[in-house]
Parts: sequence; structure tokens; C-alpha cells
Amino acid sequence: QVQLVESGGGLVQPGGSLRLSCAASGSIFSIGTMGWYRQAPGKQRELVAAVISGATTNYADSVKGRFTISRDYAKNTAYLQMNSLKPEDTAVYYCNAQIKSTLGSIFRDYWGQGTQVTVSS
Repeated sequence: QVQLVESGGGLVQPGGSLRLSCAASGSIFSIGTMGWYRQAPGKQRELVAAVISGATTNYADSVKGRFTISRDYAKNTAYLQMNSLKPEDTAVYYCNAQIKSTLGSIFRDYWGQGTQVTVSS
């Protein structure tokens, strides 16, 4: 069994910062891409940022220059540093990871439970 546990969401004023964490645990042989998605009310879930391997990252245009994704490979943890937050960043943020549980298995998609980020004055 694999679990992704997110933390770090909350209420912040416009222009503020938050740092989200996503820790993967359980039966893990290898982790491929780790990323963050978000879903605002009435909207589809969208990719915010992903780290594919090493220093290869991908960001949504709306967060470039404000958000930074990083990974601690030893801790199987991904982080999302969010600066200069705007009201339109308000959403539930979900961690996603592609994980191989054993040497002979394939990568499977796993999701965290989501953490609420609210940007409001």
C-alpha cells in the first residue's frame, strides 16, 4: 500500500506565501514524476507544477515565477513553495505521484487527499 499525505494548506492574504508538503510512504521501490494539481469550485483539476526527475520541472503559466516545486528524494517528499499568492490561486491542492511498488511492477498513479488553500483578505 502506498499513501500520499499532504500538509501546509490554509488561509493566507493576497501577496502571502505558503509551503505545501507531500510525503509518500508505504511499499515504494521507485518514484517517477511527482506533481501538484489544483481544483477550484466549478473548474476542472489542473496541473500546477511537476518535477519529473533531477532538475526537470514543469509549471502552469499562471504560476511561473511565483511557485517553486522541489523534491527530497531521500524522504520521498515533494514541496510546493507558493509566493505572491493571488485570490485566483484559491483551490484544493492535490499531490500526485507515479510510484513503482516493486522491481517488476509498473508505475501507478497515486493521489493525496487534498489540502485547501484559500487566498483572501
